[in-house]
Amino acid sequence: MMEFWLISVPLDKVSCQSLEKLKQVEDKTGLTTSTRVHIPELKVGTLDVLVGLSDDLSSLDSYTESVLHQTSQCLCDVMKEVGGKLLESILTNTEYKTHQKDKHSPLKSYFQTIQVDLATYVTKFQWDRAKYPPAHPLKTLTDIISKQVSQVDTELKSRRAAYNNVKSNIQSIELKTEGSLQTRGLSDIVKKEDLVLNSEYLTTLLVVVSRTSYGLWERSYESMSKFVVPRSSRKLAEDKDAGIFTVTLFKNSVNEFNANAKNHKFTVRKYNLDEAEKQKLELSRLTVDRKELCRTFVRWLKVNFSEIFVAWIHIKVLRTFVESVLRYGLPVGFQSVLLQPNKKNVKQLRKQLNSLFKHLDPAATAKGDVGFDIPDMSSGQQEYYSYICYPIKIKMVEPS
Repeated sequence: MMEFWLISVPLDKVSCQSLEKLKQVEDKTGLTTSTRVHIPELKVGTLDVLVGLSDDLSSLDSYTESVLHQTSQCLCDVMKEVGGKLLESILTNTEYKTHQKDKHSPLKSYFQTIQVDLATYVTKFQWDRAKYPPAHPLKTLTDIISKQVSQVDTELKSRRAAYNNVKSNIQSIELKTEGSLQTRGLSDIVKKEDLVLNSEYLTTLLVVVSRTSYGLWERSYESMSKFVVPRSSRKLAEDKDAGIFTVTLFKNSVNEFNANAKNHKFTVRKYNLDEAEKQKLELSRLTVDRKELCRTFVRWLKVNFSEIFVAWIHIKVLRTFVESVLRYGLPVGFQSVLLQPNKKNVKQLRKQLNSLFKHLDPAATAKGDVGFDIPDMSSGQQEYYSYICYPIKIKMVEPS
């Protein structure tokens, strides 16, 4: 996981000096790396609108992060299921060749690369003026993002349901070819040439014989009816318990044969070649459908995961802007900085920030070095510091 903190402080003299001190601390200790974040001039609107937007953006932040996680999880699950040649056809040539080098887990390598790409986007963030025109009111920008995320969420559910339905149908057919020879489907065992077809008088039966009774079968099957074709029995397959044999006889002696077979504890399996052929065709069709669904679904997931991530980062920036205006006042004057804490020194960095910016709200730092919880009606509890801080945690769902 990669973690960033998007912080904001006002442009007063003390805060600007504190930012310079933070840069010096960064250079000396390596507690963090920092990048200035440029936020365009956005339409402020009224105080009432800003207060309402603060709550709306908090809810949208949580919702978007949830959709982002679901999309990542779905992408991981589907790509893990397909693998092999199909995965090769889904990824671009560059992607596949790059991650094929990691023979142990090319998919894990692929997802780690995505995580690095996302981190690069965050550190080099630029406001997307085409998607989210700064001239629009803040409420309009929030609605644009909300609509975008909602549409992806709705389509994700629809596409996932369609994919799972095909996968479930395939599994249902495949399950019929599992289990013992007494109960399992036989479409993958019995071939047309194993049966007497289109005969007015003859038919072929399929009989399950326990492995311990093979000798008994060979000695007795021809005498179970007067009209059994001699030496017509052939073993088609076997498992650890039994084998399945063919036997050819006249149709008018089937009932007699069935009764005698039951007395010998042999099981005559019902088998319909036409139904078996339909099942094979259905499985073949579903397999083709699944491959095509995989291709289109993975491509859709890749594109929309990126789109939702971009939207999520814009939400973080919008929240920073709105909260900065609410807390630091008008005219708009604040500076936003992206920090990437050194994982080993998170507490130390937080302590340093609280010390540098305690002048902004002495009451906050008086509560301790880690901030304190304030109630938030839309998203449970959030931490409050003397400076504005929104965490950005990038954690792709990786294949195990």
